[in-house]
Amino acid sequence: MQGPTAPPPQFVPQMSAQPFAVDPGGIRRCLYRNTYVWLVNGQQFWFFPTFVGPNSVAGYRWFGFRWSYFGIDLRIIRSFTCF
Repeated sequence: MQGPTAPPPQFVPQMSAQPFAVDPGGIRRCLYRNTYVWLVNGQQFWFFPTFVGPNSVAGYRWFGFRWSYFGIDLRIIRSFTCF
């Protein structure tokens, strides 16, 4: 699959409470949807997931002007929300 063809939404959603750990089943519902991700190190960004594995998620991260392929270990995701 190609990456998204349009930029993500222009807003930053409010972080909601999440369980202690992000599980593959929880983030799987966000496949092929604009998803906002907060990491445990404080980074936050728009993400467009295209693959969910047992311990990681991969897809396209928005870098302010373009999408780029990117993978994340589920253990470093603090919270996420998809649209």
